[in-house]
Amino acid sequence: MSEEKEVSTGGRSAADVKDAVKDRYGGIARQAMFTSSCCGPSASCGCGPSGASQASADLGYDPAELAALPPGADMGLGCGNPIALAGMKEGDVVVDLGSGAGIDCFLAARRVGRDGRVIGVDMTPEMIARAGMNAIQGGFGNVEFRLGELEDLPVEDATADWVVSNCVINLVPDKAKAFAEAYRVLKPGGRLAVSDIVLTAPLPEEVRGSVEAYTGCIAGASMKDEYLAMMSDAGFSSVEVVGESDYGEMAAAWMGEEAREIGSGVKSIKVVAAK
Repeated sequence: MSEEKEVSTGGRSAADVKDAVKDRYGGIARQAMFTSSCCGPSASCGCGPSGASQASADLGYDPAELAALPPGADMGLGCGNPIALAGMKEGDVVVDLGSGAGIDCFLAARRVGRDGRVIGVDMTPEMIARAGMNAIQGGFGNVEFRLGELEDLPVEDATADWVVSNCVINLVPDKAKAFAEAYRVLKPGGRLAVSDIVLTAPLPEEVRGSVEAYTGCIAGASMKDEYLAMMSDAGFSSVEVVGESDYGEMAAAWMGEEAREIGSGVKSIKVVAAK
């Protein structure tokens, strides 16, 4: 486990930040047990006001594929569709970093087939429990979920053909360690496909120090150049941004209209890289 260190959230420790993230997303998982959608103001990173399925479709997911998922697997928490970036084939092993209720795991499972395997890792027990129930309900025998942190993945070396992640690494205090762990669990020649939030301009200090802004995927985001450099420093080659869009509309949906002003410096990016 990496050493706990201070992060830019008003001097809070990494442990405090992780507790806040667990509380936020554990609450979303519990709420979704009793409602048809987790969406709503301040609900999540990418969840829009029009509902989880519409929010995910707006991010590039195929509505037909979404409709075939177990109910509750799509919680509208993403900021892109990393599965669309990944050229998975039958028999591949996929590791999903921050798997939530399992949306990307289940989509990947259909691509890798019965001979493939998908491992979802999440640090929130409520999400792991919900994802496990979704796997049983959907009959996904080639998917498993493991409780763990992205800086210390419960996955053996050189396991995966693909590592994917959707709007989660921005929540990790030690992003460099998370990328190093992703590199470790990939097989030689394996690939990384990530959708995430980055910055192209510094945030105001009051936003940077906000717990709500951190758990909402904004205050913990790194500058874009720094984010890509951390991938390269972890050992990844052929690091390529294959898509980028403004996050202002999403930010305003959960944080209010005042967030639109800072949204011009907040970007949703899609990145691929290789080991």
